[in-house]
Amino acid sequence: MLWRFRFFTLGLLLLVLFLPGCAKKVVRIPPIEAPSAENPMVKLFDAFSAVESFQANASIRVETVRKGQEMNFLLNGVVLYEKPDKLRIFGYHPLGMGLFDALYRNGEFFLLSPLQKKAYIGEISEFEDLIEKAGIRISTEKAEGSEIPNRIRIEAVEKQIRVELRLKEISVNSSLPEDSFEWTVPEGVEIESLAKLLKGKSLK
Repeated sequence: MLWRFRFFTLGLLLLVLFLPGCAKKVVRIPPIEAPSAENPMVKLFDAFSAVESFQANASIRVETVRKGQEMNFLLNGVVLYEKPDKLRIFGYHPLGMGLFDALYRNGEFFLLSPLQKKAYIGEISEFEDLIEKAGIRISTEKAEGSEIPNRIRIEAVEKQIRVELRLKEISVNSSLPEDSFEWTVPEGVEIESLAKLLKGKSLK
């Protein structure tokens, strides 16, 4: 389960790096109570264990603090999952513009930022120190009769980030497109190390 903890935590932090400066005003996400001794990511992925794969649309709500100012964002997204180790999240501006494409596959993390015309690639094992300090809290909710959660709340206390994903139009155990977890860098996009991105950006 450790690679999953690393992927989701890193994805949470990187998500905020690519949000545009103009924020939407939304209702505040309620804080999550301090986690129990159980690793919260183990609990989250246990909630996915009933299915082999799924695809869903998502609404993504983000609260963060930049230079002492509270900011709120509302994004649309698409989530794809396949056992045992493939997860992809696309993020879009409400008007349709692509903001990020994040993919975990076989120990590697890929991130595309169309606005920056850059792609970042790295091994998750490179970022253990960063992830250990993140202080992540996670909670999930399932609708009655659902096999997987339809709401996921994530909080990074140290970084002052709260994220809520609401999955909708969920399709479970259906055939995913063959290229769902294939990574192709668009023409004109520069490839850089994920480590360079993390060292060069500040979330505060």
